Amino acid sequence: MFPLFKRLPTLTSFSRPNRPCIEPTALLLAVSVGLGVALSSCAPSGSGSQPTASLPNAAPVSTNRPSEALKTVIRIGYQKYGTLFVVKARGNLDERLKREGVSVQWLQFPAGPQMLEALNAGSIDYGSTGETPPILAQAAGAPLVYVANEPADPTGEAILVSKNSAIKTVADLKGKKVALNKGSNVHYLLVQALAKAGLKYTDIQTSYLAPADGRAAFEKGDVDAWVIWEPYLTVAQKALSARVLQDGQGLVANRQFYLAAKPFAEQYPDRVKVILDETQNVDSWSKAHPEDAARILSPQIGIDVATLTTILKGRPSGLKLIQPDVVAYQQQIADSFVTLGLVPKPIVVKDVAQAPN
Repeated sequence: MFPLFKRLPTLTSFSRPNRPCIEPTALLLAVSVGLGVALSSCAPSGSGSQPTASLPNAAPVSTNRPSEALKTVIRIGYQKYGTLFVVKARGNLDERLKREGVSVQWLQFPAGPQMLEALNAGSIDYGSTGETPPILAQAAGAPLVYVANEPADPTGEAILVSKNSAIKTVADLKGKKVALNKGSNVHYLLVQALAKAGLKYTDIQTSYLAPADGRAAFEKGDVDAWVIWEPYLTVAQKALSARVLQDGQGLVANRQFYLAAKPFAEQYPDRVKVILDETQNVDSWSKAHPEDAARILSPQIGIDVATLTTILKGRPSGLKLIQPDVVAYQQQIADSFVTLGLVPKPIVVKDVAQAPN
């Protein structure tokens, strides 16, 4: 079972950002506030010359949640692929919390940035994203707390080009149009890959697209490359014969983080522990029974069970409380994004991710 936190992180005060005009969004999934609004094309697109630092827009929601609601309902954001999806599908967490008079509302998102925008807006209490979304969310003033992380998975994301593309190296991306989900885990991969190839971030044209839109643009040839994560990565290789130009090996860690809203983490640390306990249980079960986990995921993602089983077998497992080396790595990402203008001001990651004593 996952150990109880000795102490939850102490947060600095947060100021809420001015929120830009809302657009409909299509992401990996749909989020509903009280079951309502789909998130999809909310991730903005644009040139890489002057990248903005704000989070992608999300559905307009109430930011004032009655304390009574927090006592009886936990709102968990999840994506179509990953451990939390399997946690939802198996139902053990729901049953465990039901015995305590607490229900779970599961809200599906297409990608991490949109999920953390919902957390910032006060419409979810807990969720899981890659390593970059928490950086932008913290910079935007989101009241988040890092609570745990999965091991590094550098091969779980990559820069793709079409099978017959003349682009052979990352250096060949100069002047080319590259699609990615703004603020997602692959954003840092792109930054690191360009730097290693001797290119500036402004040497390419970025097209900020959610996964479904990114694939469509890539398939039609509207972009020259697509930076994407699993399971979209494998789907594109199989269905589109896409070629891996560069994965994360030697460049990024690509960790998955479990994050909570500050009010939820502070008021209900016991429920955070329960969620982590059940997530660890499911993670261990998935590792021991990858084919069964693949059968749960397959209809949702459109990958055959055999291929998905292979992906899951290669996926690292095991949850860990946030440690100093992980905090330092996240700080490295944050500092890099400040330098590039992707984040408007320096942030201190340890303020929201204190390692356990």
